[in-house]
Amino acid sequence: MSRIFDALRRSERDRPEAGPVALPEGPELLKHAESHVASARNGASLVEEPKLPPENGRRTVREVGLALVGPPVAGQSAEESAPFFGQFQSLPMALSAQSRLVCVTDREGPTAEALRLLAVRLRDFRRTKPLKKVLITSTIPQEGKSTIAANLACALSRSTDERTLLIEGDLRRPSLSRIFGIHPPAGLCECLRGEAAPHQGICRLDDAGLWYLPAGRAPGNPLELLQSQKLTALMDRLAAYFDWIVIDSPPVLPLADASIWMTLADGILLVARLGTTEKHQLKKGLEALQPSKVLGAVMNSSAASAYSGYYYRSPNPSA
Repeated sequence: MSRIFDALRRSERDRPEAGPVALPEGPELLKHAESHVASARNGASLVEEPKLPPENGRRTVREVGLALVGPPVAGQSAEESAPFFGQFQSLPMALSAQSRLVCVTDREGPTAEALRLLAVRLRDFRRTKPLKKVLITSTIPQEGKSTIAANLACALSRSTDERTLLIEGDLRRPSLSRIFGIHPPAGLCECLRGEAAPHQGICRLDDAGLWYLPAGRAPGNPLELLQSQKLTALMDRLAAYFDWIVIDSPPVLPLADASIWMTLADGILLVARLGTTEKHQLKKGLEALQPSKVLGAVMNSSAASAYSGYYYRSPNPSA
């Protein structure tokens, strides 16, 4: 560190100037040096630093990039982290009469109660393993995974004061914005391409009590975008602020997109629909998952329950 300190002083002393230059105080130089070393230690940044100063002193989206989502200070209280959450815009929801967002439209109904029970079970899992990023997937399309993901995120956010983020990870067939009845201007794809900062992609849904990162406009091959190291860095930084991150993933068959999200998730819930999912498809879907991360299955439209809705079944027979 002393060599960095001396080098910074020589750099300031040797820099050509029209007149004498007052050197910064030692603590300021050390702070700058430590910041530089920490940045180098953390590896490649999410976006490249601009080589030229921005025009008119205004920072561009590419310059700000994902750096707006930085790790919080250790021991930071909710009040101290308020500025981070205050930068996200709030969008009003416009739910249809046929909306299946029961945790908002029918909070006292049996289906909403079943989803709250699912949220309780997920919190129980935290007693034995780290669990924050939960992946919701299915074997094939049309099994209701997006509806489950949206309702589960609502249940997690409403039952406690824990901050919940819902991410639309299905870039090929996004449907969450339609479920919420909103039209977000940007989303995950724009953030990963450097076209928008996180505060422009993430929005607050007050009626649902959660934060939401939509898919955005996906490229022709979403898999290439998901394989970017920027996604890993973004997820790590978001996990530093949110208590729960629910990811609506594409189906595991036949696409490879879900495998990318599996590596980033702490736990996986597999959704199946009674009368739609065939036994051999379910078997292949289970084989495609990482066994150590499987938390259980959600049976959609199950007749095993006393009502038509969602039924949660633990993978542990004794539970």
